[in-house]
Amino acid sequence: MKTTGNTVLITGGSAGIGFEIAKIFSEKGNNVIITGRNEARLANAASKLKNTTAIVSDVANKQDVDKLVATLKNDFPNINVVINNAGAASYYVLDSVDNAYERAEEEIVTNYLSIVGLNQKLLPLLSVQPEAAIVNVSSIVAYVPNHVIPTYAASKAALHSYTQSLRLTLEKSTDVKVFELMPPLVNTDFSTEIGGENGIPASEVAEALIHAFENETYEIRVGRTADLFGLFLQSPEQALSAMNPVPVA
Repeated sequence: MKTTGNTVLITGGSAGIGFEIAKIFSEKGNNVIITGRNEARLANAASKLKNTTAIVSDVANKQDVDKLVATLKNDFPNINVVINNAGAASYYVLDSVDNAYERAEEEIVTNYLSIVGLNQKLLPLLSVQPEAAIVNVSSIVAYVPNHVIPTYAASKAALHSYTQSLRLTLEKSTDVKVFELMPPLVNTDFSTEIGGENGIPASEVAEALIHAFENETYEIRVGRTADLFGLFLQSPEQALSAMNPVPVA
């Protein structure tokens, strides 16, 4: 998959992993579109990037998505890369709250259903391009959950399964390549509550994606994700324990 001369949509592109992906693609001569819910933060991000257009849009809002798709068809008909990065997370344990359903609903809609919907709406555009790609950003917890982000982990596990099915489907009928980017803990505002300061830089995740494009590596296990995946293949029980260590008294 080429890394220059693309027209790239990045949802949740105003901060964290999304911003770093936008930065590295924009610096390589791609035409980049970033979306997000916060207009001021989105405009600030775009002002720091080359070749970048900001569009205010909430992936979980169907009307916003329809407007976004219409804008892309009219203004960016050559779009050939979609990076589904926007996400929502709740940090809690299942027996400590009385609104687990509501939290799970938000995460499933944002982290899974919205991606299914956007991909479906953009596939007609992508499938007519000479070369195209979809990137779904999941997580290390797509393999093994962490109990303090229980329904977030469940949403990423669903996304992982869907991504595999989408890849198998599209490789038979189109030239659209399907990638899954699986970061471990990353040092962003998004992960502050679970010790994000101990995570890897978001730029490392972006660099891993570029490398995967160059080598057509479709499951991109960044940093600790690769180690956990190896352990999971050997012993799912040990992998679960590694992800959920017992606190030292």
